[in-house]
Amino acid sequence: MLKRYLSATLLLCAHVALGQDKQKLIALDPGVKTGKLANGMQYYIKRNTEPSGRVVMYLANKVGSILETDNQRGLAHFMEHMNFNGTTHFPKNELVNYLQKSGVRFGADLNAYTTFDETIFQLPLPSDDSLLLGKGLQIMRDWAKGALLEGTEIDKERGVILEEKRLRTGVEQRIQDQTMPLILNHSRYAERVPIGTDEVLNHFSYKEIRTFYEDWYRPDLQALIIVGDIDEAKMEREIKRLFSDLKSPAKIRKREQYTVPLKGENHFLAITDNEMTSTYLRVLHKFPVQEVRTEDDYRKELIHSFYSRMMNARLAEAVRVADPAYINAGNGFEDLYGCLDAFTVNITLKPGEIERGVKAVYTEMEKVKRFGFTDAELKRTTESYLKGMDALYLEKNKKKSQSYADQYLNYFLGKSPAPGIEYYHNAAARIVPAIKLEEINNVIREYQRDTNRDIFVVSSSSQLPSETTVLSWISAVQNGEVAAYKEDLGKGALTAQLPAAGRIIKKTEDQQLGTTTLVLSNGVTVVLKPTTFKNNEIQLYAYSPGGTSLYSDADYESASNATALVRSSGLGTYNAVQLRNYLSGKNVQIAPYISERYEGISGVSGKEDLPQAFELIYAYFTSPRLDPDFFNASIAQARSNVVTRRSNPANVFIDTVNTLLYGNNIRKTAATVERINTINADRALAIYKERFADASDFVFTIVGSFTVEEMEPLLLKYLSVLPANGRKETARDLGLYPPDKGFSAVIKKGKEDKATVAMAYVGQYNYSQQENLLMDALSECLHIRLLERLREEEGGVYTVSVTPATYKYPVNRYSLNISFTTSPQQREKLVAAVKDELRKIKESGPSKENVEKFIAEQQRTIELKLKDNGFWLDRIVYENREGEDITGLLHYNDVLKQVTPEKIKEMAAKYFDEGKSFVFVLEKASD
Repeated sequence: MLKRYLSATLLLCAHVALGQDKQKLIALDPGVKTGKLANGMQYYIKRNTEPSGRVVMYLANKVGSILETDNQRGLAHFMEHMNFNGTTHFPKNELVNYLQKSGVRFGADLNAYTTFDETIFQLPLPSDDSLLLGKGLQIMRDWAKGALLEGTEIDKERGVILEEKRLRTGVEQRIQDQTMPLILNHSRYAERVPIGTDEVLNHFSYKEIRTFYEDWYRPDLQALIIVGDIDEAKMEREIKRLFSDLKSPAKIRKREQYTVPLKGENHFLAITDNEMTSTYLRVLHKFPVQEVRTEDDYRKELIHSFYSRMMNARLAEAVRVADPAYINAGNGFEDLYGCLDAFTVNITLKPGEIERGVKAVYTEMEKVKRFGFTDAELKRTTESYLKGMDALYLEKNKKKSQSYADQYLNYFLGKSPAPGIEYYHNAAARIVPAIKLEEINNVIREYQRDTNRDIFVVSSSSQLPSETTVLSWISAVQNGEVAAYKEDLGKGALTAQLPAAGRIIKKTEDQQLGTTTLVLSNGVTVVLKPTTFKNNEIQLYAYSPGGTSLYSDADYESASNATALVRSSGLGTYNAVQLRNYLSGKNVQIAPYISERYEGISGVSGKEDLPQAFELIYAYFTSPRLDPDFFNASIAQARSNVVTRRSNPANVFIDTVNTLLYGNNIRKTAATVERINTINADRALAIYKERFADASDFVFTIVGSFTVEEMEPLLLKYLSVLPANGRKETARDLGLYPPDKGFSAVIKKGKEDKATVAMAYVGQYNYSQQENLLMDALSECLHIRLLERLREEEGGVYTVSVTPATYKYPVNRYSLNISFTTSPQQREKLVAAVKDELRKIKESGPSKENVEKFIAEQQRTIELKLKDNGFWLDRIVYENREGEDITGLLHYNDVLKQVTPEKIKEMAAKYFDEGKSFVFVLEKASD
């Protein structure tokens, strides 16, 4: 196996430095069963029971767009699509249809992707159904060499792929189209973008795609990766039985290994696009890929990683001033294509201040080049990394099957080793303490070179610098005076002396849900649910009624921005930088929030750092701060953002729709410069303090790897002493609802030849859990049918979204939103098709088959969610906040029996009122 891996990586990137053959290669995870069939197909099998009753199957092909001829550009990706449109055992669309009936979601579970160098098919399945498991292997077999490639199906798919291509169009794609040829040195990679060309996609012959398929879909370029709750020996026997007869063509085409040649050239490009919402500079110093195959390679990768972490911390710190020179920046390493890596500098700049921003970032880099990092920075970084490895190691028996499958996939593709967490944990413990500061300091000196360099400046402004000008700015910094970095460390405790702890005045247990509810002496309610889903994960969420709804329109901007300003200002006597350093290496994240109807706290923590999490919660209640420098900088940036965001057609579309629906109400429409100017620092902090001044009506929900006995002392120490005076509040109904009568509007903005359609049905709603379930069923049945109609039958879209939303408070309301992107020429036809499908479901209901698909999907989905901390946190909060009983989760299969075609038909008739429908369209502006 190791020889195969070494061979694969050497073939892939032949210019890797020599001499590594004398070092010991990092071994493959000993827990995975591997093998190679006589026809060359490889396989990786691992039993893993997280989640139980599930298996992940991958078919990996070392086949991508790089192998296409000029007449085949786009056919590697097209071939990926065709594997879902007729195979030996699943003609037409039967493959997707069969899997949906088995509870597998198309797109979310069942998926595939194509890059320059590979095509990967992914299939997660229940493994507790032997028939379905066998069908899964048959699907893998068909994907490997069973595509029918029927002419009618090929022609139907042309439109789908052209719409996928259309969906990607926009300012980002236009920028990429200009920069990628330079980054890839006009190599073959630059000419083989996977999506292909319109000319080929519209006109290629059936023979062309069949030739591509015969040439490249063959066992010596393929691997099966199967991880999950399975019998390894039985799975290996089945693989040998099903896949051993696969044959390569009589005349085998050589699988060339293409690379991007480094010619010592430098590139510069200044791009002006009036739809850009930001100004940025990007610098790439390109070099041959340095693969990780030995422990020495791993050590070097860690040095690079530590450099990036430390440099980016400094760059983030440098903008914590009243008038920062740039918005944000990053400096580190990126993977490119064609055996290239890059040392990169990325700067988001303030409009009109490009020179100042570039010089500021390069000044921070020059400080490292001349003076290096500090011992304290290295200590924080290495301790944080080792603690992160410890956390991963603690969860080693909870690792998801998909994570293993991804590792083995990268191993097969020659991208990275896959030794397992045991190796990485032990290797890090050996390597990290021995890394010297000077090794990290040398990174920038080694990689910031003057050849094989690309510089891109992108903005909506036409006033952009030349290459000579940019280089002169960098040179001025490198040849000028630079002061050494000074550490900014806080002193003392984060919180003052805590008051004497309170007590628990009430304790109740819910045996069904496995929860314990505590009421503390200050009125705080805490709901605890200990779980064993993870070994070291605790999630929490707290809420209290009120929110921004209690404040006037004059105070709205200060109220809605209060928590963002506080979160970015530090806590107590610690500023934001000092707090970041104080928390370095701790597995804890805590954040306050103020929404329209609630204020509260959300967070996640490991067991060891749980006291720190509660300390932060206490501090956010009792000692918030608002940094005046950060306030001034953020307001200035917000003013700029509200102007530049209007450059993007999608933002104009959203803003216009909200204005049409809600008038100019400030709570439902995008901010303006005038509204930003109303934000007052003192008022924002005062509102924050008001919202968190009384904890007596707060409900905390905590779920994860703890016991009630472990949690109680922390609750008493930190939560029972939170300020409380018995305040009782309810959120205010602001009366902000769409008009009762629907209407349509077309917004003209943008350059691309596409139409974005957003349809909505809204109105009053009979809120209940059963009604919500039926609304979900209606939405999914409609989604299935619209995909069939708009994509498969009409060939007019790549995808369509159907999203329901239901609200209990302030009044029962619903919205059902349908959106898709298509060509302007097909827009009216497809809107009519959507309405036709809505009419059919109102008159006849959904098909029994589609209802069964929804039920199967829900059954399989809930099985997984019931073992997820985040799901239980959400559901318990929902139960307490909305006053709804969630015990139905424990017998969900019985609940699903309520879902029938007739009931969904009744829902459609009740809620699909054409008089209350809205249709909004975004199309390109007139020339």
